[in-house]
Amino acid sequence: MSIEVIPVRDLPIFQKGDSFAAEICKKAELQDGDVICLASAVYSKTKGYFRSYDSITPGKKAIEIAEKCGEDPRFIQVVLDDTVDIIQEYPFVLSQVKCGHVGVRAGVDNSNIEIGYIVSLPPDPMKAAEEVREEFKAITGKDIRVIITDTCGRSFRRGQTGVAIGWAGMKAICDFRGKKDLFGRVLEITEEAVVDEFSAFANFIMGESNEGIPAVIFRNCPHWEGHDNLYFTPKEDITRKALKKLNNLE
Repeated sequence: MSIEVIPVRDLPIFQKGDSFAAEICKKAELQDGDVICLASAVYSKTKGYFRSYDSITPGKKAIEIAEKCGEDPRFIQVVLDDTVDIIQEYPFVLSQVKCGHVGVRAGVDNSNIEIGYIVSLPPDPMKAAEEVREEFKAITGKDIRVIITDTCGRSFRRGQTGVAIGWAGMKAICDFRGKKDLFGRVLEITEEAVVDEFSAFANFIMGESNEGIPAVIFRNCPHWEGHDNLYFTPKEDITRKALKKLNNLE
């Protein structure tokens, strides 16, 4: 198996109302089965999921947290607006957003968007991925698999990596449980987060500064069987429990 990785270059600076899918199709010829990773910030920008600093009035809670973290209270207010569960407030806000994703500052960002604006994650990234997939189908007639990515830090390890927050046309997890290893032993716990693996490599290609590559195509990828239970439930998540207890946020 030989997998081809294709950055989609020379895309425009996207604005609200632009079609991410249509612009990609102008620059790349898609094929059935392609997996395409799309940067969430660019998708959000085309859909208007951003706010200007001037339009934000921070509340008391945002001001309190901002003072502890050394952040702009208006930025923290957007984080709180997008948050459904705060896991820790200091030295940075770690929280869960509506779709189930847990991330630093709720995935809110002020990089790679015009100065004076803040961009949020899509409120329903699974729906967003399916809509983009349908748009690719309408334009090309091809069956494309779509992943919407974000950049996220990891416990116990330095550095950020790409993770999937929405996907369509595939399962998030390749489930190896019940299959046998090279020596005939039955696998009991192995579940591979394939959508995150695509996202991590896509993030390496996209870059984090001025590369201007918000879309990456993976070609000749196999299909896999599995499920979409990518997120731990709060009851299962021992890290969340420990952090909330430590920060008196139970």
